[in-house]
Amino acid sequence: MDLHLKDKRALVTGASRGLGYAVALALAREGCRVAVNSRERSRIDPAAETLAKETGTQVSGIAGDVTDPAVPARLVEKAVRAFGGLDILVTNAGGPPAGSFESFDDAAWQKGIDLSLMSHVRLIRAALPHLRQSKAASVLTVTSYSVKQPIPNLALSNSIRAATVGLTKSLALELGRDGIRFNSILPGWTETERVTELMTFRAKQNGTTVEEEIAKQSKDSPLGRMGSPEEFANAAVFLVSPAASYVTGVMLTVDGGMYKGTM
Repeated sequence: MDLHLKDKRALVTGASRGLGYAVALALAREGCRVAVNSRERSRIDPAAETLAKETGTQVSGIAGDVTDPAVPARLVEKAVRAFGGLDILVTNAGGPPAGSFESFDDAAWQKGIDLSLMSHVRLIRAALPHLRQSKAASVLTVTSYSVKQPIPNLALSNSIRAATVGLTKSLALELGRDGIRFNSILPGWTETERVTELMTFRAKQNGTTVEEEIAKQSKDSPLGRMGSPEEFANAAVFLVSPAASYVTGVMLTVDGGMYKGTM
C-alpha cells in the first residue's frame, strides 16, 4: 500500500530512542524527510546519522529540551528551515516518574505538566502556521492507554496524559476545516527504555527482578507479550500519512488488547 509519504516533511520529538526513534525510522523508510529531536546533542546526532544511513533520506537532528518553553518554537523553526515547510508533526516525550499520589509535590506536578502536556501545546502552536500551508497536514500526539485504564503507581502520567487526549480531540474538531488532522496513539506496554525503567521501579518495590515484572505485565495482553516499537510505529505512520486522510480525532490504543474496555 502506498502511503503517499515520499518527500513529505516531518518533525518527531523524543526520537533518539524508543517509540520516537521507531516512528522516525518508519517515516524515513517511506521517503519522508525527517527532523528528529532529543534533549542531548550527544544522543540525537548519532541517531540522525544512523537514520540517514539506513534509509538514504534527508534527516536533521535537532537538540533541545521540550519542557523549556522557548524550545518547541525553535525546533519547528529549524525543521522548517531544513525542509522548506512542515507536513507532519509527531509530539512525543518521555513520561513523568512513577509514584503514588502522595509522593509528589507541586514542583513534580508542574514538571509533569510541562513534559506531558505543555510540550504538545507549544509544539502544535508553533507548527500551525506551517501546517496550514501543507496539503497533507497531520499531527500525532503520543500518550498512553493509561488515559482509559489508569496504571498503578503512575498518578502523574494517568492524570496529565488525559489532558493531552482532550487537547488532541479539541483540535481535531477546531482545526479540521483548516485541513489539519489530529490523532493520538495510546500505547500499552512496549519494549522501550522507558518501560525498563518502570519495571525496575516495580522490581525494587516488590523485591523481584525486572524480568519477572516484565513477564507479569505481559500476561495482561491477550497476546501474552509486550509490543515492539516497530509495531507502534507501523500504526503511527499510517495515521499521519495521506492514506489516512479521512481519519481525525481518533485515540487509537496500540496495546495488544491490554485495555479491557469496549469504548
